[in-house]
Amino acid sequence: MLDLLADLLHATVASPWVYLVLFAVSAIDGFFPVVPSETLVITAGVFAVSGRPELGAVIVVAAAGAFAGDHVSYLLGRKAGTPLIERIPPGSRKRRSFDWATTSLHERGGLVLVVCRYVPGFRTATTVTVGAVRYPLRRFSLFDAVGTCSWALYSSLVGYLGGRVFEQDPIKGLLLGLGIALTITVLVEATRWYRRRRRPDPDSSLESTA
Repeated sequence: MLDLLADLLHATVASPWVYLVLFAVSAIDGFFPVVPSETLVITAGVFAVSGRPELGAVIVVAAAGAFAGDHVSYLLGRKAGTPLIERIPPGSRKRRSFDWATTSLHERGGLVLVVCRYVPGFRTATTVTVGAVRYPLRRFSLFDAVGTCSWALYSSLVGYLGGRVFEQDPIKGLLLGLGIALTITVLVEATRWYRRRRRPDPDSSLESTA
């Protein structure tokens, strides 16, 4: 059964159409985070051990798709997010929290964009928010290029590593690659949660400076 599944996956991933699918899924995941782009990129990386698909092409196509999808998310935030924000009453707790978040993005936006690219779901929320606060498009594109390229390289190589370790059993290689990716995601999320716990409340910061 596993051999049949491996042959089916290999036949699908080895098809020339895989690059179009890879681009589309990576792009859609940028603004509709139900689509599991990491899984597809890691799977392509596993089977790239055999030479089909080509590892370099997988990295380039995945990065290009993710870059395009993130910009759709950014533009959605820029068009639809700002009117919603303007309805928040000035001086309210929600408005003060938003102003504090806006300042944080402008001060550390590059780091936030790159790190959140590795956390499924949060990447969309981040890019929409970045667009809503009108973070400069040129800076967003620069940092997003760094994030998407490093993400595509990481996901592809994780799959490729799993494929190398279990070259004769690609299903195990895929499971290893997904396990590594899940572990790293959990570590990133745990670090983010810990830092958030230690971060001062924006309201208290504002009150202390009042």
